[in-house]
Amino acid sequence: MRFLVFGAGGAQGGAVARLLVEAGFAVRGVSRTRAVPEGVEPFQADLGDAGRVREAFAGVTHVSLVLPLEFEPDRVAAYVRHVVAAATAAGVRRLAFCAGNRLPRADTGQAAFETRRAAARAVLESPVPSVVLCPPLYLDNLAAPWVREALVNEGLLRYPVPAGVPVSWLSHADLAAATLAALTGDGLEGATLDLGGEPVTGPELAAAFGARYEEMDVDAFEAGLAAVMGARTASGVASTYRWIAGRGHDLYAAPPGGAERLGIKATSPAAWAATR
Repeated sequence: MRFLVFGAGGAQGGAVARLLVEAGFAVRGVSRTRAVPEGVEPFQADLGDAGRVREAFAGVTHVSLVLPLEFEPDRVAAYVRHVVAAATAAGVRRLAFCAGNRLPRADTGQAAFETRRAAARAVLESPVPSVVLCPPLYLDNLAAPWVREALVNEGLLRYPVPAGVPVSWLSHADLAAATLAALTGDGLEGATLDLGGEPVTGPELAAAFGARYEEMDVDAFEAGLAAVMGARTASGVASTYRWIAGRGHDLYAAPPGGAERLGIKATSPAAWAATR
């Protein structure tokens, strides 16, 4: 088996690539500009370049797909189309697509959700045996400077989710384990799997860190992201938090049965906090 990991220079794809290398697999990592983890064969490519994407699939049998934080529908559709065409031509045995979020049941009108819903549909309807993974929020988000500073200095966990909204948190390491299981497990083709642990509210999450919880203003969150990621990306990401606060209180409370089906156990917030 030879694995191709898209986004291997990022946090999610990087975690997947590292685990695959640790498991002894040959791994090629696709990234636009960033370095990939040690032991991964680097392959520089842009998903918008169909020819370059096709070249990345040479000799590949299994694929982990994480899309960049872009939410323009036509562009994202082209990215997925290029990957599916290349995977089909290469005879890929299994593709695991991480949607980067849970997918609401009904249309939200938010590109950050709907581009991923369309991508999941395209992957599952393709000739490539595929699995879609739907993570909730990532515990690793809590290590970001804009969260960690208040946590360390004020004993305050600030995050842009209402305090009473239950969230099934997941670590990047858990995502990597889920991806490996999705790529190598039996009888998973065509499945869409919600990932995460037992849901906790904001105050319950903060208690795992010995802290108090405070809902962060989404506008302030977006402004902080914009300084790092740019205004367009920040707007797309922030739109999901606004939707959750307004209409999606149950999005992350759905039973995380996908983890059980994959044979993994999600790390609890308390266990994750103990390693920080």
